[in-house]
Amino acid sequence: MVNYARLACGFVFLIFAVFTFRDIFGETTPEKEIPATKVAGFNNNVGPTLKFLFCYSCGYRKVFDDYTTIIQEKYPEITIQGGNYDPPSHFMLLVRILSIARVVLIICIISGANVFNYFRMQQPSWWHWCLENKLYACVFIFFLCNALEGHLISTGAFEITLNDMPVWSKIETGRIPQPPELFQIIDNQMRFDDQIDIKRGFPKL
Repeated sequence: MVNYARLACGFVFLIFAVFTFRDIFGETTPEKEIPATKVAGFNNNVGPTLKFLFCYSCGYRKVFDDYTTIIQEKYPEITIQGGNYDPPSHFMLLVRILSIARVVLIICIISGANVFNYFRMQQPSWWHWCLENKLYACVFIFFLCNALEGHLISTGAFEITLNDMPVWSKIETGRIPQPPELFQIIDNQMRFDDQIDIKRGFPKL
C-alpha cells in the first residue's frame, strides 16, 4: 500500500532542497542578482555622475527608478548609476550557514534521525514533535530560515554619492530624501564644484 504521507514529505523535501541548493551554490550574491544600472546623460559621461547604492530586498529599486526619471528630466547632463548596497561579509557568511543548516535539519527530519543520540543527549520534546509532524516542521524551518536570511541581507540602505562624494545616507538619516531636498543637494554640490574649477583657473564651459 502506498504511503501517501511519506510521498508528500519526500515531495516537499525535494522542493525545499532545490531552492536551498540554489541559494547556496547558485549565483545569488547581490552583485549577480542585481546588475548595476547606468543611465547616461546627454554629455557622453562628461558631466557629473550621481550614484545610488540601495537595498534591493527592501523594495528600493522602484524608488531608484522614479528618482532616475525625475533627475534626468531636470539634469540631463548627469550620468546616473545604481546598484545593490552589499551587506557586511559576515552577514553573508551567516546566510550561507543558515542555508546549509536548513538542508541538514530537513534531511534529519525526513529521515527520522535522532541526532541527539550522537551527542549522548536526551531527545527534547520539540524534536520529537518535528519527527511526528514532518511536513509542518519542514515548512516551518524553511520559512523561518528564509525570514532570518532576508533580515540579514536587508541593509535598509539608500546611499547617494555625487562624483564619488557622499551627499546622502539613509543609514545615517533614517529616511530617503524628498525630491526637492535631493535637487537642492545636487545644485549646491554642482555650484561648489564650479567655484572650485574657477579658482583653479578652469572655468566651466
